[in-house]
Amino acid sequence: MYALLKKLLFTLDAERAHHLTTTLLRMSRKFGVLRLLKPLIVGEVFNETTTVNGLKFSNKLGLAAGFDKNAEYLHEMDILGFGSVEIGTVTPVGQEGNPKPRLFRLPEDTALINRMGFNNQGVDAAAYLIEAFRRTKPRSKLIIGGNIGKNKVTPNEQAHEDYRICFEKLYGWVDYFVVNVSSPNTPNLRELQDKDALREIFRTLRNVEGELIKRYEVTRPLFVKISPDNSFEQIDDILSLVEEYNLAGIVATNTTISRSDLSTSADVVTSIGAGGLSGKPVQSRSDEVVAYIRSKNSDISIIGVGGIQTGADAVQKINAGADLVQVYSCFIYEGPKMISRITRRLAGG
Repeated sequence: MYALLKKLLFTLDAERAHHLTTTLLRMSRKFGVLRLLKPLIVGEVFNETTTVNGLKFSNKLGLAAGFDKNAEYLHEMDILGFGSVEIGTVTPVGQEGNPKPRLFRLPEDTALINRMGFNNQGVDAAAYLIEAFRRTKPRSKLIIGGNIGKNKVTPNEQAHEDYRICFEKLYGWVDYFVVNVSSPNTPNLRELQDKDALREIFRTLRNVEGELIKRYEVTRPLFVKISPDNSFEQIDDILSLVEEYNLAGIVATNTTISRSDLSTSADVVTSIGAGGLSGKPVQSRSDEVVAYIRSKNSDISIIGVGGIQTGADAVQKINAGADLVQVYSCFIYEGPKMISRITRRLAGG
């Protein structure tokens, strides 16, 4: 079924196709069709409860940040069978992001290039929708992560305040947090991966965390999402801060600015321009970073993301050292059936 839909979707601009797909998912869910069609469009989801940082994931497969920026499709992803959804990246104030077009397919490489620029409706809108989901689906086992960032107009010197605002406003509703300092699509954002800048963000969040724990009577695991373009020396600096501030772990990795070893013609890639590359070309480096982090620290949790297209890819990332995995580009190229295929392999089937 998805193969036919994909032919239509791939004739459209990538961002327009994304909106059409999510609209179809939402409408089918509202009319009660999505749950009925699940055996056909997804197949059997193989759940195997995995506990990470005290959170019980029904399976190890999550939807990476970027697909559901505003927490609009939690009901749909819950029905489809994801073990977790990472919403965002959200910022304190809603923003339009970068000019369109800003999302591009590279079918020859099973990849995407995006320069979305943290387009989202703001943290208040996301908090409202997550709270509504919690209220209407109190028995749902879906784990929700909150991927937080800074507004484009916020100077890096004040970025820690943007992360604080998002942290405080989402604390009562998400299950875990991810500090996103690694997107290549917000000017100078990656500079926040520098040790001093990152320390200020973690210090700020830890300073307000005590009151939030008292208020909500729960502790939320805190992760940082890093770039695949970091050197091992830079990763060592980040790891030292993860240990200093007792973070739960690392999400490895974000998109890359590299364009090496692509099958897509250089002229096409050049015409697309700037943006983060995701999908199959990122797999090798992502696995390498996951393995490096695990070799340096056996205790922290790692969420592995980047280049997963098959169940074997997911198992490979787990074997490299990841505790959980996430997909994005795979969902675009393979459709909902991949949920069944990947969870089967992750469950040992």
